[in-house]
Amino acid sequence: MSSDSLNVGVVLGGVAPEHEVSVISALQAAAALDRDRYTPVPIYVAKDGTWYTGEPLLDVEQYRDLDALREEATPVALAPTPHGHLDLVEDREAGALQRFKRPPLRTRIDVMLLGLHGGPGENGGIQGLCETFNVPYTSAGVFGSALGMDKVMSKRVCREAGIPVVDFVAFREDEWSYQEEAGLDRCEAELDYPLVVKPARCGSSIGIQQAEIREELDAAIEDAFRYDDKVVVEKAVEDLREINCSVLGDRHDATPSVLEEPVASAEDEVLTFQDKYMREDGESAKEGGEEGAKSGESAPEGMAAQDRIVPAELSDERTAEIQEMAVRIFHLFECAGVVRIDFMIDAATDQLYFNEINTIPGSFSFYLWEPSGVPFDELLDRLVTIARRRHRERNGRVQTYDVNLLAEKSLQGFKAEEPA
Repeated sequence: MSSDSLNVGVVLGGVAPEHEVSVISALQAAAALDRDRYTPVPIYVAKDGTWYTGEPLLDVEQYRDLDALREEATPVALAPTPHGHLDLVEDREAGALQRFKRPPLRTRIDVMLLGLHGGPGENGGIQGLCETFNVPYTSAGVFGSALGMDKVMSKRVCREAGIPVVDFVAFREDEWSYQEEAGLDRCEAELDYPLVVKPARCGSSIGIQQAEIREELDAAIEDAFRYDDKVVVEKAVEDLREINCSVLGDRHDATPSVLEEPVASAEDEVLTFQDKYMREDGESAKEGGEEGAKSGESAPEGMAAQDRIVPAELSDERTAEIQEMAVRIFHLFECAGVVRIDFMIDAATDQLYFNEINTIPGSFSFYLWEPSGVPFDELLDRLVTIARRRHRERNGRVQTYDVNLLAEKSLQGFKAEEPA
């Protein structure tokens, strides 16, 4: 490890249904970081929102017992600095400082590697925190993250830009509650069965169900509202091929990866959470003879464990069309870092549709970049480089005026007049 290596805060966990998925993705990244250039510092956000750091958080086996892990880890608070860094400061209980014979531990963070999935970790919340604290971070910005997290707004923006999306209906919970029959009538009037129901702001296929009849649709919408207060109901593509493309870069330059075609299990109509993360057959890919990429013997496989065909078996023309559309969407959403954009092809009509964008994709989509000629450690190096460049660009703008409007002279016009 070099003495001048950067401390990379690897943020994982989070208050979201995809908590465990985040742990897998982030630990894969921590294991793949080049130790000559970067020192991974785990920053674990527990399910109750408490933040921790400590070496045990880099060991995936420790997460089998979260209570024991939290006892070993160090709770921390975040302290911004005026130098574009962030300090993790040991967070001691109020009134307990006198029991310690040493000052609180402090760890400097040079760049935040965001490995959170769903919730405030992917919807712009943590991105806004990083910008407020003026620390570099790997991810799309606040706008792109918030837009990408919302399936309804994503579809509307793409449709407005002329990018095809399937027909859909969206509900807020207060538009659905006690008006279920009217909502079901609307779905049946505007869409034809079968239908797919999704929480609008969840990923990893959480809460997604297919409905063939009205009763199933009612139950699926009710279930989706367990995860989000906004739900999207869309026309199912029955003869479906799912095609995904990752994009790496920023507004200056963006490069698409090879394409993949995920393979759902035989009994599932749509790709499920279990298909993505809980396969037990040990297969990691179906790639024309090549094994799926792994970050190390001890690292969990995450999205790399899912069955997929890489590269997807498409014509050169269709491949180029999807890659070009992926880059277009990347720029439309003002993204940065690495994203994965999911498309659907109706094999019966050959129609291509945008499905959704993942601004912090599972496993950082390294399994798409290795066959594209970018090893995982190089992918992470590029993410850090992009984050630091964007940080320099932000700090090169005028952010404050060197004038104090609250000085005595300036306040004269604001003071209320004395009552007569």
